Amino acid sequence: MARVRSGQDMNDRRRFLGLAVIAGSGFALAALPSRAETKRKSKTAPKAAPPPLAATVNPTEDLMREHGILLRMLLIYEEGVRRLEEGSTISAEIFASTLRLNQRFSEGYHQKLEEDHVFSKMEVAGKLTELTRVLRGQHDAERKLTAQLLKNATPSGLGSSERRTALVDGLRSLNRMLRPHTAWEDTVLFPAFHQLLTEREFEKLGEVFEETEHQVLGPAGFQGILGEVVQLERGLGIDKLSSFTVHI
Repeated sequence: MARVRSGQDMNDRRRFLGLAVIAGSGFALAALPSRAETKRKSKTAPKAAPPPLAATVNPTEDLMREHGILLRMLLIYEEGVRRLEEGSTISAEIFASTLRLNQRFSEGYHQKLEEDHVFSKMEVAGKLTELTRVLRGQHDAERKLTAQLLKNATPSGLGSSERRTALVDGLRSLNRMLRPHTAWEDTVLFPAFHQLLTEREFEKLGEVFEETEHQVLGPAGFQGILGEVVQLERGLGIDKLSSFTVHI
């Protein structure tokens, strides 16, 4: 026969359960860190730095920034010619160093990238073949003209009226050819070339360009060449963009 609980039994049971719940909560609270402790730990714990983002330069962007190097060389030629024509003193080494750097950077590296990877791809695809023919011819003309200019970019060359005039005329011809040359490549050739490649092919070509850059130009790569250009600009006092500002 089941025992019927009295009111006192029920009250005792409720008190027991309440004490058990309170005790259990106490153990649980004791296991949790206090707010002050949490703040203290959050201040001392080092925050994990986000992973660095890789700075990627795609192949045509790479070629276009190299055009920036070439255009800055043209500015050196322009400033040198201006000083020669106004009778200012200028070292022949400024011209010679810039021309030799152009041979190393443009002829030995930049032009080869364009001819081996861009022009050839366009020609195989039958795209802009007349343009690539002209561009190849201008590369050849630049190489020949640079070699001629180096013969007159000497102290004796600047001392001769005839050879000085030949140097000035040659530098102007180089400038007149290379400005449109780079403009047509940047605005016509490179966009069309990009369309021929899948994104994976484009990415792989970027890796080839990166590897070739350091093989040919050394560990400093593009930045090393840029540093050399800046030194040449500094020798003429045109290493700051503000020096080209027109004041009206």
